[in-house]
Amino acid sequence: MTVTTTVGSLDDAKRLARGLVEAKLAACVQLDAIAASVYRWEGKVCEDAETRLTIKTLPARADALRAFLDEHHPYDVPQFVALPCRASDAYGEWVKGEVA
Repeated sequence: MTVTTTVGSLDDAKRLARGLVEAKLAACVQLDAIAASVYRWEGKVCEDAETRLTIKTLPARADALRAFLDEHHPYDVPQFVALPCRASDAYGEWVKGEVA
C-alpha cells in the first residue's frame, strides 16, 4: 500500500519521513521535490508549493500511520490518501520485514 501526504517545506517532509521509518510505520518514504498545489481553504483559493511524501507501508499499519500523521503533521487537516498497490514479491517481503 502507498499513502501520500503533502507538507509545505522540505524540512517538515524529512522530519515526517524519518519519524515514520523510525516508528516502523513505513519501509520507505520518497520525497518529491516541489509540487504546485491549488486548493480551497476557508473559502479562499490558495496556491502553494508543497513537498509530496509517498509512503510505502502495509494495510495493517494504515490506522497507526494515520494516527502518527494526525499527531505530527504540521497541517490542521493533513492529506491522507491510501492506495492499494501491487509490488514484486521481493519488494513486498522487504516492506513486510520493515514495518512488521
